[in-house]
Amino acid sequence: MSGKHQPPKGVQETAQRAVRWIEDGKAGKNFTDTGRHRAHQLANGEKLTDEQATKMRAYFARHSVDKDADGFTRGTEGFPSPGRVAWDAWGGDEGERWVGTLDL
Repeated sequence: MSGKHQPPKGVQETAQRAVRWIEDGKAGKNFTDTGRHRAHQLANGEKLTDEQATKMRAYFARHSVDKDADGFTRGTEGFPSPGRVAWDAWGGDEGERWVGTLDL
């Protein structure tokens, strides 16, 4: 299953940061294998299929409320929160903007 949607550099860099956080144990006990896979996929610059990009859109729609949680924002106590690690694993704000522009 090859993709056609190349993640922009900013999305790759955000996912690379998330991979480091995951490796440092900051993802929390509820972090999913799907999130781990997506982080590595985006960090490596792998192209996404329409289906994968659609799943990213759905993730961001469901999890935008996580941005209001403690530790989400750099400089706040608990940063990076597990929610922030997950958000960045899916490409972060850059990823949300990118998949919003795709013609799916």
